[in-house]
Amino acid sequence: MENFKSRAAELVKKLNQASEAYYNGKEEIMSNYEWDTMFDELSRLEAETGYVLPDSPTHNTGYEENNGEREPHEFPALSLAKTKQVSDLQKWAEEKPVWLSWKLDGLTLVLTYDYGKLTKILTRGNGTTGTNITYLKNSIEGFPLLIGYQGHLVVRGEATISYTDFELINATIEEDDEKYANPRNLASGTLSLDDPEKVKERHVHFHAFTLVYLDDNIPSWGERMDFLEREGFTVIEREAVTAQTIPGVIDIWTEKVEKGEMDIPVDGLVICFDDTRYAASGNVTGHHAARAGYAFKWQDVSASSRLDHIEWSCAASTISPVAVFDPVQLEGTTVSRASLCNISEMERLGIGDQCRVEVVKANKIIPKCIAVTESSGSFQIPECCPVCGAKTEVRTSPRSSTKTLHCTNPDCSAKHVKKFTRFVSKSGMDIDGLSVQTILRFMNEGFLSRFADVYHLEDHAEKIKQMEGFGDKSCDNLLQAIEKSRQVHPVNFIYALCIPMIGIDAGKKMIAENGFEGFMERMESGQGFEEISGIGPEKSRSVIEWYEKEQNKSSLKALLKEVTIERVGIPAKDQGKCKGLTFVITGDVHHYKNRDEFKAYVETEGGKVTGSVTSKTNYLVNNDAHSTSSKNKKAAQLGIPVITEDEFVRQFG
Repeated sequence: MENFKSRAAELVKKLNQASEAYYNGKEEIMSNYEWDTMFDELSRLEAETGYVLPDSPTHNTGYEENNGEREPHEFPALSLAKTKQVSDLQKWAEEKPVWLSWKLDGLTLVLTYDYGKLTKILTRGNGTTGTNITYLKNSIEGFPLLIGYQGHLVVRGEATISYTDFELINATIEEDDEKYANPRNLASGTLSLDDPEKVKERHVHFHAFTLVYLDDNIPSWGERMDFLEREGFTVIEREAVTAQTIPGVIDIWTEKVEKGEMDIPVDGLVICFDDTRYAASGNVTGHHAARAGYAFKWQDVSASSRLDHIEWSCAASTISPVAVFDPVQLEGTTVSRASLCNISEMERLGIGDQCRVEVVKANKIIPKCIAVTESSGSFQIPECCPVCGAKTEVRTSPRSSTKTLHCTNPDCSAKHVKKFTRFVSKSGMDIDGLSVQTILRFMNEGFLSRFADVYHLEDHAEKIKQMEGFGDKSCDNLLQAIEKSRQVHPVNFIYALCIPMIGIDAGKKMIAENGFEGFMERMESGQGFEEISGIGPEKSRSVIEWYEKEQNKSSLKALLKEVTIERVGIPAKDQGKCKGLTFVITGDVHHYKNRDEFKAYVETEGGKVTGSVTSKTNYLVNNDAHSTSSKNKKAAQLGIPVITEDEFVRQFG
């Protein structure tokens, strides 16, 4: 029994330490795979012996955040029971109607409304009390500040950051110690910031997953979700299922993740009863309500492979290790590379110059080394930067004691990677095919030095086609994407320039005031932009100081020779063809380059674009006007006109 107690205490300590880091946006101590393995072992020990420590994570709903004012939850935010067996879900569902939805990997928030107004936002915290972050109500997307319903209403949902935004944000963080391990870690860290503007820039999005309480009686969970959607919330994707159809539907949803179709981070699925009164009737066992819902987590499939070598990749000033191993099949794909994060992680795993590595795909997406077997020898830390050849040095973070490798050359070209990543992003020049890894490889080959060089990659086409991972088709696709980007909206162009403190919102304000020509004239003259609402002296000074640097000025002039800036109308302050109208845009577009460009036009003309069809929507734009999509159905229910893009152009273009 003493051995059981000792092992249980060890597991509780490690799991709680990992949870504390996980819930407070710190560097991760262990992977989800390792956490689940330890949690399962602890659960077995407790079931066998009946010995449960007071702070066991099997009997606690979460971990308290370290910051902010604490408040009790009106309704406890309990955990869901979890399983990796589909048969458990079928047994739990019985013969009752149930719903399947995503288990999003973010931070749970609880929103309270009274008399149609948002009055409180709490984090989940430990399930009993949470942190009040109502001051961020204008910084988080996905929920309205005002709703039509005038009673008391409590909504629970998940705040997430997409993989696209995660990669972009991490690429713009200079210090390796400040980077985030994953989107969930970033979301947690973001919602602990004191500056609402910084939070807003990171595009945290709320997805409602349950309506906890409202004064009116709506007993159906599905109808409750429809109600929230009509009120303007972004609501979790869902599908009605039965015990018999659960396996097939799970296969289809799992395939979406395996194919990389999900930009929102998910770590499983959830089923819940449609009958909310029945769901509320179950007992509370441990730290979850027996009928509130059941979470399904995918079985982590691991594979063992022989390590071939360690590849060191320089991005910004950090040189990160990547394990390159004999190809293995994981989750239907061939995997031969996995990040090792840093020197401390290599030491923790026990990497040697000869060893076998155990690899999983975390959440079926990201290859990760979880263990090392048959290790011999030790790994070698490179003395020179793989990009510029300058000396390297190992630095230890004072915050986390993590050891990382850095290039000592302040002018190393790899330090511009974060700017190139932003330049080619969807919000920038929208060039598909130039990932961070590809940009680094092109820098190593001497193809890229400044932004204008992107438009001369065709000169290196033959060499690119011979590079690993490329070929005629992928190279041609990249060159086509580059050509397509030569015509660009001025707001996206300004964002792509990587001017400090200037994002999409600031770009919109400057263009709406003077157009692109006026933007250039103000920079040339040094007049600045501080009198523009929402810009102010600090951002204005940042633009002028950026332009005064000769390197930036020459880079901009070289770039303007390669691209065409679209002319956009500057409506009078009280005018605009879309003034006062709210649009929802769905499906593919053909008149505009993409939906972001379409949205930018609507906003320039005084309109608004939202993601969900509600009673406040004026038009749904869908080139497939007869589609049976949920948005078309909702528009039909609410009597909202569905128009094609061509009809929009005729009316508002």
